[in-house]
Amino acid sequence: MAEPSSSTPANDALETSSAAPAETAAVSQGNAARQLLGMKGAKAGETSIWKIRLQLMKPITWIPLIWGVVCGAASSGAYRWSLEYVLIAAACMLLSGPLLTGYTQTLNDFYDRDIDAINEPYRPIPSGAISIPQVVSQILLLLVAGLAVAYSLDRWAGHDFPIITALAIGGSFISYIYSAPPLKLKQNGWLGNYALGASYIALPWWAGHALFGDLNWKIVVLTLFYSLAGLGIAVVNDFKSVEGDRQMGLKSLPVMFGVTTAAWICVLAIDIFQGGVAAYLIAIHQNLYAVLLVLLIIPQITFQDMYFLRDPLENDVKYQASAQPFLVLGMLVTGLALGHTAL
Repeated sequence: MAEPSSSTPANDALETSSAAPAETAAVSQGNAARQLLGMKGAKAGETSIWKIRLQLMKPITWIPLIWGVVCGAASSGAYRWSLEYVLIAAACMLLSGPLLTGYTQTLNDFYDRDIDAINEPYRPIPSGAISIPQVVSQILLLLVAGLAVAYSLDRWAGHDFPIITALAIGGSFISYIYSAPPLKLKQNGWLGNYALGASYIALPWWAGHALFGDLNWKIVVLTLFYSLAGLGIAVVNDFKSVEGDRQMGLKSLPVMFGVTTAAWICVLAIDIFQGGVAAYLIAIHQNLYAVLLVLLIIPQITFQDMYFLRDPLENDVKYQASAQPFLVLGMLVTGLALGHTAL
């Protein structure tokens, strides 16, 4: 026999009212974190100018670039675990992540403010949280600081030719023509996404490799090939802005081919070109590293089927969070394999 419930309407109301503030606070904190990191789904409301400036720089996007420096240092075969090398590597991560990626993201938000007004009106510029002159000053400051750090790294490495500075200038130029008219590479789904993929994989890899070793054509060609997998990762970002891209005439792959076909192009690019890198590792007799890379590709395929291919519009962020760690670990495995051959 069931015991009588002690619940009453008054008690229920009291419990609901006491739980609501905690739930509201948790939602508010989660939203604040998403907004600060520059993640999809945030809401407007931040008033601190420094947090708004940080939001423009999208810290969540720094991670692949920082990791690319680690992979480049590993592939050089010359990195040593000492305090000096750790600090120099950290400076290169600062260059690739907060400074030049922050520059790229702020520049992109500046030129995408009309599109963001449709797709993401909570972003700092369309929401009016920051003025245009403040945005322009931030772009210039990040660019100048990035070039200064790059030149300092060249001086430390003793380069006759300032290769890291050249990479910083080249990457900054690509960022500009990716976002700015008249070229605006992002208007072309193929070219724009490959430029983005190469900027996220090849450029920081080259910087990390050149900082501690001698950058050679084998590394350049292989990382440009690897960047074709990065093209697939870049396409994932296009699904959140399909409607705005269509209205503004941007030919992203989801706009050109439709959501379903673009999702398949995305996952095939990620998997096929990583598989090609694994085949290359076998060709240079780095079989163990090749097996490790293949084992890291398998979970990606699983998450592609579980999330992305079933509903790319709804699950794009969930897919990136679950599958991208395996991609970046695969990059490190490849870097270690190349560094092993360089010894």
